[in-house]
Amino acid sequence: MKLLRNTFLYALLVLAGCMIFATAQSKQKSGLSLPEKVQNLVEMNMKKPVLRLNGQKFREYVKNAPRNYSMIVMLTAMAPQRQCQICRHALEEFTIAANSYRFSPIYSNKLFFAMVDFDDGSDVFQLLRLNTAPVFMHFPAKGKPKAADTMDIHRVGFAADAISKFVAERTDIQIRIFRPPNYSGTVAMITLVALVGSFLYIRRNNLEFLYNKNLWGAIAVFFCFAMISGQMWNHIRGPPLVHKTQNGGVAYIHGSSQGQLVVETYIIMFLNAMIVLGMILLIESGTLKGHNKNRIMAMAGLVLLTVFFSFLLSVFRSKAQGYPYSFLFK
Repeated sequence: MKLLRNTFLYALLVLAGCMIFATAQSKQKSGLSLPEKVQNLVEMNMKKPVLRLNGQKFREYVKNAPRNYSMIVMLTAMAPQRQCQICRHALEEFTIAANSYRFSPIYSNKLFFAMVDFDDGSDVFQLLRLNTAPVFMHFPAKGKPKAADTMDIHRVGFAADAISKFVAERTDIQIRIFRPPNYSGTVAMITLVALVGSFLYIRRNNLEFLYNKNLWGAIAVFFCFAMISGQMWNHIRGPPLVHKTQNGGVAYIHGSSQGQLVVETYIIMFLNAMIVLGMILLIESGTLKGHNKNRIMAMAGLVLLTVFFSFLLSVFRSKAQGYPYSFLFK
């Protein structure tokens, strides 16, 4: 009888131990509860608008359920040895979008911005089957991400305004972008005015150069080059310098007529300048008396005009999809 009682007590102890172990394992497997997740995310978001996640945190806060919030995640590779030329600029634009949301009246715990660096979470890249960076993805509150939840940066770029539009399309949250004040333009303008004023004061007794038509003509032409190349667009929209192509290369011309890159404006400015130079040579070739010199100037002007106009038309064809006309170059 005593042996039977001891055996029964031993079985109860074993059963209790198994239940405790199973409960602990279940709790460990389930991870944090939803209120704990939201509280931790809000606390981290108070310190940094862009949450930096590693593999374990990504699975905990982004991949695993339960969730009642959306996550906009930037997957990047910031280390110099990764040779991602545009990742740093993309992170700057992503941070501007995150800051604009964090300090806006519509901020809530229903949307968070996060980033995963390849060196901190290479397993995340393997999990998502990614072999390129940067990538912007939306992880909805319920369900798995779809194809439309990956931002097409090759088509729309990765400026803060494009990120805001992407967020609005996927979450119905409208983020108004606020860029930090940039006083470099004001400082440059004050410096320029000071230099010009000092120069005019020094030359106050000899200002005949102000009546030089060539000088004012060159200034007017340069102003036209700056305006038609898109410098004002750069000033207003703040586009990226370059962006990455689908093949992993670097694109200097934006693939859409709705956007442009900073380098693209300088390319257009150079092409227009060469076209104008060709026109000037053609016009001046008829004013000189030397027959051979006229011929050389005319031929040089014609070559410059045709070649660089063909390049300019080729750029336009690449941006305006379906444009049927070309000249010399496709």
